[in-house]
Amino acid sequence: MSSALIDPVEPDATPSDPLNFTSIQGDVSAREEGDVVVYQFRNKTFRLNKTKARERLAGKKVINGHRSAELNVLPLKYHEAYRIYKQMKANHWEPDVIDMSKDAHQWNTNTLSAKERWIIEMGIGYFSAAEGIVGDSVLHVIEDNLTAAELKHASLRHIAEESIHMDSLLHIIGSLNIDLDEVTAKFQDIPSIRKKNEFITRHMPEMKMGIDLTQTANKQRFAKALFAITQVMEGTQFYALFAMVLSLHRQNKMTGIGQMFQYTLRDESNHIALGRYILTELINENPDIWTSEFRQELTDFMREGVELEQEFVSDCLPEDIVGMRQQEFLDYVEYNADRRLAGLGLPTLYKVRTNPFGWLDEVIFLKKEKNFFETRVTEYQTSGSVRNSNEDDLI
Repeated sequence: MSSALIDPVEPDATPSDPLNFTSIQGDVSAREEGDVVVYQFRNKTFRLNKTKARERLAGKKVINGHRSAELNVLPLKYHEAYRIYKQMKANHWEPDVIDMSKDAHQWNTNTLSAKERWIIEMGIGYFSAAEGIVGDSVLHVIEDNLTAAELKHASLRHIAEESIHMDSLLHIIGSLNIDLDEVTAKFQDIPSIRKKNEFITRHMPEMKMGIDLTQTANKQRFAKALFAITQVMEGTQFYALFAMVLSLHRQNKMTGIGQMFQYTLRDESNHIALGRYILTELINENPDIWTSEFRQELTDFMREGVELEQEFVSDCLPEDIVGMRQQEFLDYVEYNADRRLAGLGLPTLYKVRTNPFGWLDEVIFLKKEKNFFETRVTEYQTSGSVRNSNEDDLI
């Protein structure tokens, strides 16, 4: 027998006994001594303490956990966050490969009505500020305070996707040759946009300064910021405008923008799922947060967010137009608000039982077949990704 592989067994040990063995492969030997694994390589000995490794896992927490300089996700604790991260990565897309020539032609001819043009202008004006608010808040308020590496890892992907969304807006503005001063004026001067942005960011400055997250009140501030960004803003205040743009897309109008909004909305579904997961784990680890008063505070915050969003919807769509009824969009805001509240076990507010836009999931998630020789491939879900058929598959 070759001496390259020898696996002797101690007389009082059996192969099924994992805590009492000696194995030798070449010049390397390994044996367990209680909670220590001893590796010997030639004249060097390494003792690896499994107890300390277990302590590292136990020290992982959403906040106030073990911090280290390296972003090492091992040992992996928050498996769902890592799954969502992989889903986010599988959905990767790039704005500048999306053909905007048809959009530019429609924009510069009489194809769109004045009311349809207004929806596009409001969408660009609002999202040019809102995407930046989300990215900045996730970076400085959420990710900075997380201590588990896999949660930080997923949040960094969230931030990267906000940059892609900002890039898509620049691609739209450049393709349509829209006046940048008009875009800036939209989010600075239109009251409903300004009030929505001020509402979301009103508590962010104190969070960015750094607060003691061992105190219950500060933990609640962090939880509320997480709720505000991922469940109220991304999960409720983005959706009606997405639905308006995708309604135009459905009518074969502004299809390039519609495609970008389709991919963006798929990203938002993952952001909502990640935010809710982190918030749920935070509450599980810190039950002192989840008082009846705090639950009411979150519910009231959502109610205020809905009121501001419905004012914005009324500005975007002052009256019904072909293929769009204002009341359906107002209902859709309430439908999504209840959906986010229910996802966290909070009481719902509006009782809108049916999604007014049942077609929307199909637009977002149904894989579109493309002829490779006629158009660039813009379906970015990779072969190893989860095949989603609707938003509930993600959230």
